[in-house]
Amino acid sequence: MIEKINTNQIRDSLEELSSRQPNSGGAVPNSDMDVSVQVNYASLIDQAMQASQTDADAVGAARKLLLSGRLESPKNFRAAAKNIIKFGI
Repeated sequence: MIEKINTNQIRDSLEELSSRQPNSGGAVPNSDMDVSVQVNYASLIDQAMQASQTDADAVGAARKLLLSGRLESPKNFRAAAKNIIKFGI
């Protein structure tokens, strides 16, 4: 059965947690200060471009290996089956 929650306990717990945080000034009332965040998206776009190029290169290499037939061996079949079981499809 769930016991009744005393709202005073919640308030006391919140006050205790906030008192543990150093330099917690709390909210500034009636402040007209503008808060803006600057984000440099160029580095994120560069990382995404590099990842997509790497993925394209890996797909191309895998395609060549598949077409050459060098991947078709009982050892590779067994390894692939283990990875499917371990990681799923």
